[in-house]
Amino acid sequence: MIRLLVRDAVLLTMDPDRPDPFRGWFTVDDGGRIAAIEPGDPPADVPAEAGQVLEAAGKLIGPGFVSSHSHLFTSASRGLGMDQSLYGWIQAMTRYTDAADADDVYWLTRHGAQDFLRNGITSAYDFTSAGLPFTAGDARYEAALPDTAFTHAQLRAKADAGLRHVHSVMLGQGGVSPADALAQLDEVVDAAGDADPALHLGLAISGTVQWADDPAAADVEVAAMRRHGVLNQPHFLETPHDVELQRSKFAWYADAGALGPDLVFGHFIQTTDEIIRAAATAGCGMSWQPMSNGRLASGVAQIPRIRELGMRVGIGLDDQSCTDVSDPFGNMRTALALVRATSHDPSALPVRDVLDMHTRGSAEVLGIDDRVGTLRVGRYADFLVVDPRDPDTGPVWDAHGTYVLACSLRNLHQVWVGGRLAADGPRLTDPDAGTVVDEVHERLARLVGQVDGAGR
Repeated sequence: MIRLLVRDAVLLTMDPDRPDPFRGWFTVDDGGRIAAIEPGDPPADVPAEAGQVLEAAGKLIGPGFVSSHSHLFTSASRGLGMDQSLYGWIQAMTRYTDAADADDVYWLTRHGAQDFLRNGITSAYDFTSAGLPFTAGDARYEAALPDTAFTHAQLRAKADAGLRHVHSVMLGQGGVSPADALAQLDEVVDAAGDADPALHLGLAISGTVQWADDPAAADVEVAAMRRHGVLNQPHFLETPHDVELQRSKFAWYADAGALGPDLVFGHFIQTTDEIIRAAATAGCGMSWQPMSNGRLASGVAQIPRIRELGMRVGIGLDDQSCTDVSDPFGNMRTALALVRATSHDPSALPVRDVLDMHTRGSAEVLGIDDRVGTLRVGRYADFLVVDPRDPDTGPVWDAHGTYVLACSLRNLHQVWVGGRLAADGPRLTDPDAGTVVDEVHERLARLVGQVDGAGR
């Protein structure tokens, strides 16, 4: 059975095994995966067999964006810490959400997930809130085990919103025993086992060596990775403060045996050539957050050198409260601008490459490119319908150039997930989308009253 036929589109498949763009068609099966994709027109019998036909003449269709680094629960904290760098911003951004309970965090996360979907981000690596306050002055999380009720609530929220995700959880901090931290992770793994495999793309851990005092933190992370075969994405070498201290902790990961394909460095800005070489040689990946790095004055990652040495690079939207507008088109243009401006070389980051990094590249670095990130047979049919003539951007001289450089959220006409319409213009098809917005505004008003009232 053919669920959907898309025809007469200009397809940007991001398939490394075939050239694109091309005018063509594809079909989606009942499982929400691409069954066929070819140039030209479909065989005469295909339209009659399709449950739905999408006529896409003049439209550019690309895969849904993949955010390789996100914090969905921050969606209602935008506009805080406006003129702060990383740790001052964290303190401002979490002023009210630190008082949230697990039910609040469910709605905050669902708000962030539906915001992503509306903007064409169909899969995301999500760093979950652990319910542990962060002390900005000491740059550390409270020494305690995370609250698993928070973790489970965020898993449900992403699934209820219909967002594909890698669910990343934090281990116990500070004086928590490794045995207790690993036992709690076992519970999280068990809970995730009941999640819908079409939406739940995997579990990961959020490494915290950047904030740790003891090299044993890296040993615990490695033990967790090996115990459950999970990816580890630590925030690492992000802030421009205490750079030498941060760099010294790279040896903690190396000595613990963490370096390898399952270690993906989030941010990876304050590097040295020696660190990049070691990470690349070991097969580590990296997630780059250009808009966030600029907003927080963290710096510009050495992307040309990192790619030259062979590291896999994905692109993320980061916190919705420091990227502010979760706009993958803006994120790509910011990436281009930062690299080209700092390198004085427009060829340092080609246009097609930045699109690849925010789709297939992000999926590859997260180990989920067998399911998302490209328009290929067997992948989920997560795709965007972008109309360069509404509003008009002029003639399409090069489809990749128009898509990345000239199109924006205003040209994003539809978002499809698994061959089903998820957003039509700015409107989500989820009938509960308005309820989510109402819940978030009501809950934040309550939290503001609690926090500001307690502070008087």
